[in-house]
Amino acid sequence: MLDEIVFSRPYRSADELANLEAVLRSDHSHGDGAFTASATARLTDLTSAPNALLTTSCTHALDMASILLDLGPGDEVVLPSFTFPSAATAVVLRGATPVFVDIDESTGNIDPAQVAEAITSRTRAVTVMHYGGVPVDLDSILKITTDAGIPLVEDNAHGLGGRDGFRMLGTAGVLATQSFHDTKNVHCGEGGALLINDEALLERAEIVREKGTNRARFLRGAVDKYTWQDVGSSYLLSELNAAVLDSQLASFETIQTARHRVWDAYADGLAEWADDLDLRLMSDDPTLQHTAHLFYVVMPDHDGQTELISHLRGLGIRAAFHYVPLDSSPAGQRFGRTLRPLERSAAFSSRLVRLPLWAGMTDAQVERVVAGVRSFR
Repeated sequence: MLDEIVFSRPYRSADELANLEAVLRSDHSHGDGAFTASATARLTDLTSAPNALLTTSCTHALDMASILLDLGPGDEVVLPSFTFPSAATAVVLRGATPVFVDIDESTGNIDPAQVAEAITSRTRAVTVMHYGGVPVDLDSILKITTDAGIPLVEDNAHGLGGRDGFRMLGTAGVLATQSFHDTKNVHCGEGGALLINDEALLERAEIVREKGTNRARFLRGAVDKYTWQDVGSSYLLSELNAAVLDSQLASFETIQTARHRVWDAYADGLAEWADDLDLRLMSDDPTLQHTAHLFYVVMPDHDGQTELISHLRGLGIRAAFHYVPLDSSPAGQRFGRTLRPLERSAAFSSRLVRLPLWAGMTDAQVERVVAGVRSFR
């Protein structure tokens, strides 16, 4: 019997064990050590962001963003319904209201027209997510936020290394967040980062990340002792996690080449099948640089989604659906609001099938997935 092809498998980079051994032999396994510094430098070089702070998760980076933007009761943040709950939770934890808007079904990304419609005098920020690592229409979004005088936050959990023309994803917003969860292209088990593109927010971000203290300034010798300055929490990434992340970032080009090999094989191998059944595959805009974070098929209806996932499971291939729209969730209905029913998010969610995609997939595994999908009628 053939081995199961799992949906996702974390990449193993060359120096992980050596880096971990170095940390364990040192006297420094908490945050902000040598590997944190090295991984941070690699991250800012890769993204072109002027500043980055490693965090324990992308969720915590989103929480920090809400604190830095001084969100509070009565405030609203516009964000897509089709995204991970952390983006909305970060808003709700500050007492503010998430306003959910619909997506462009061709990409799964937020619809700029609905963003513009959702802006009110209570809007304090817009959060966007680059779904699957495909860039949001940033020119349109930035015009909206600039005209309204409100900040943009980029949830770049899927978009590390992506590019919108001349602009790297994660550098358009005042703040951006990264995920290094083990399902992401680059990982450290659990981890994240806050990219800080507005220099005026950097010192406070360091304080928020260090339990509300000015410990970062103390460690630099800027003050003779550190004290409680502001709200904050323990958002520092462990040096053990940073050691893994540093090795992963050093292997970034290798990882991306491998993932794009799989993505391209799916796009090429399934094109005729999709045309025959009048189905839509995840597409590639040659003017943009996506990250090969995922590859999906959009089925004609929810039954088709369920049947394809079941068909592949019977062949030992694990495929998956994705986000349940936040406006339809119990918490979304309790804490958020919408302008109208978000029909495109609901349709996209109920029809989407994601195929296995990880850097270590062999050609034989990729061919088996393609054959398995093509055998579905």
